[in-house]
Amino acid sequence: MREVAQGCLEKMFSQLDNPVNYSLVVGDERVELNPLLGKSLQIKFSGKIVCNHCGRSTKKSFSQGFCFPCFKKLARCDSCIMSPEKCHFFAGTCREPEWGETHCMVPHVVYLANSSGVKVGITRKTQIPTRWIDQGATQALPIMEVTTRRMSGLVEEVFRQSVTDRTNWRAMLKGDPEPLDMIAERDRLLAELESSLEGLRRAEGADSMEILTSADVVDIAFPVMQYPQKVVSLNPEKEPEVSGTLLGIKGQYLILDTGCINVRKFTSYEVSVAA
Repeated sequence: MREVAQGCLEKMFSQLDNPVNYSLVVGDERVELNPLLGKSLQIKFSGKIVCNHCGRSTKKSFSQGFCFPCFKKLARCDSCIMSPEKCHFFAGTCREPEWGETHCMVPHVVYLANSSGVKVGITRKTQIPTRWIDQGATQALPIMEVTTRRMSGLVEEVFRQSVTDRTNWRAMLKGDPEPLDMIAERDRLLAELESSLEGLRRAEGADSMEILTSADVVDIAFPVMQYPQKVVSLNPEKEPEVSGTLLGIKGQYLILDTGCINVRKFTSYEVSVAA
C-alpha cells in the first residue's frame, strides 16, 4: 500500500449516481473510494484533533469536530439543531443570528426515507439528496416544504406521533431494507395526521407549509460488494490504525472486512490514508 492523503478528516463527499460516488475528504485532498472497492485501505490516526472552526488543537471533539469553546459559542452546535422546534432564532436567543438567517430561516423539506424502515426527517432544501445519502436511505420522498427550520421541526414533531425519526444504523449496515410503497406511506400518514397538521397550519399561517403531492420517489443505490453479517464498530480512539479490505460505503460508513467506521463521527481527526 502507498500513502495517498494526509490531513484532517471531513465527512465523506458524495454524489448521487448509480451507485453513489464517494470521496474520502482528507485535508485539501479527496480520495476516490469507489475504485478502491475490493482493495486494501488503511487509515492511521495520529491522535491529534483540530477544531474545524477555529483550528486549535483539542483533546476531545465536540459535536463532530469542534473544540469546547466553539461548541459553546456556535449556533450550529446549539441544542435547537437537534430540536429545531425549540429554535433560538425564533426566541431571540440565537448565538449567531447571521448564521441563523442563512441556515435556519430558509426553506426546509420534510421527507420520508427508507433506511432501516420508514422514517421521517428534515433538511434544508439545498441539502437534497445529500442528506438522504448520508443516512443510508435506499428510498426517499419529499412530502412537505416549509418556510423555516423551526417549522420543519414542528411538522416533524407531528409526524413522530405515527412514525420514527431514527435510523437503526446497525440494521442499515447489514443490508438494504425491503422496498416500500413510499407514495402510499405518505398518503397514509397525511390522512392519519390531517387534523394535527391543519391545526399547525392555522397556528403558523397558511403559507408556512406546502404538501408536495407531485414529488417523485428517489431511489438510491450504494457501492457495496458485501454486507457484514455482524456489525463491528471500529473506534480509532481505541485502535489508532483501521485497516482491511473495503467492501462497501453506505451513509457515512466505510464497510471493511474487519468492521465499520463512521467517518463523520471522526471529523477533524488527523489521519494518514494508504491504499
